[in-house]
Amino acid sequence: MANNIEVKELLDAGVHFGHLTRRWDPNMAPYIYMERNGIHIINLYKTAAKIDEASEALKKIAASGRKILFVATKKQAKEIVAEKASKANQPYITERWPGGMLTNFVTIRKAVKKMAAIDRMKKDGTFNTLSKKERLQVDRLRAKLEKNLGSISDMTRLPGALFVVDITREHIAVKEAQKLNIPIFAMVDTNSDPRQVDYLIPANDDASKSIDKVMTYVSDAIIEGLNERKASKDAPKKEEASKKEAAPAPKAEAKVEEPVVSEAAKQEEE
Repeated sequence: MANNIEVKELLDAGVHFGHLTRRWDPNMAPYIYMERNGIHIINLYKTAAKIDEASEALKKIAASGRKILFVATKKQAKEIVAEKASKANQPYITERWPGGMLTNFVTIRKAVKKMAAIDRMKKDGTFNTLSKKERLQVDRLRAKLEKNLGSISDMTRLPGALFVVDITREHIAVKEAQKLNIPIFAMVDTNSDPRQVDYLIPANDDASKSIDKVMTYVSDAIIEGLNERKASKDAPKKEEASKKEAAPAPKAEAKVEEPVVSEAAKQEEE
C-alpha cells in the first residue's frame, strides 16, 4: 500500500498546509516539517506512512465484517465523505452528530426502526387512511429521520471503528467512541491534539482537495478488505463445487445374466 502513496500527489492536493502557527497544538510537533509565512507545514513523508498504517488497520476491520462509521459535518467535507463512504458501503454521518449516537445506540436504532415503520405504512396503504394533517406530520418526521439517520439505517450494531475528519469539530463523536473503546481513525490538522485518536493521519482537514485525496486512499483500502472477505467466503463454495465435479460417477451394477436352459434339458431334469 505504501508504494501507492505518492508524496507528490499529497503535495499537489495541499495536504501539507497546516494552521497558523499561533493556533497550533504542541503535540503535533513531531508531524510538522517547518513554518512558512506564519503557517505550519506538515511533513508529508510522515503523512504517507500514517495513511499506510491506518489503511492496513481499516482493511483488516473491513475484512472481519465490521462497519466503519465516517463522521464529517463540515461543509467542505460532507459530500466527499458521503460519496467515498457509500462507495465502500460504509455508514456515515454528515449532518449534525446525534448526541448518544454510540453511547445510547439502542435509542438511535429505535428511531431508525420508526423510519422503516413509516415506509411499511406507505406500502400497505395504512398511510392513506390518515388525515391530511397526520400525513404531513408523518412525512416531515420521515424526512427529518432520513436526513439525520438515513445513512446509518443498515448499521444494526456498534461500528468496529470511527473515521473522523476534524476531531476538534467532532469532539462529541470522539468522546463517545473513547468511552466505548471504539478505535478512532482521523485526519488531524496542526490545531488538534493527536493523542485523542488511535490512528492519526496528519493532514490539512480544511481543503476539499486534501480531504478527497486522503479519503480516496482510505476507501480503497476498505474496499480491498471487503473483497478479501468476499473471496474467503466464496473459496469454500468453489472448493466444494470442484470436488463434486471431480468425483467419479457411480459405476453401474453389472447385470448377471441367467443361463439359458433349453426345453430338452428341462424335460430331462423332470
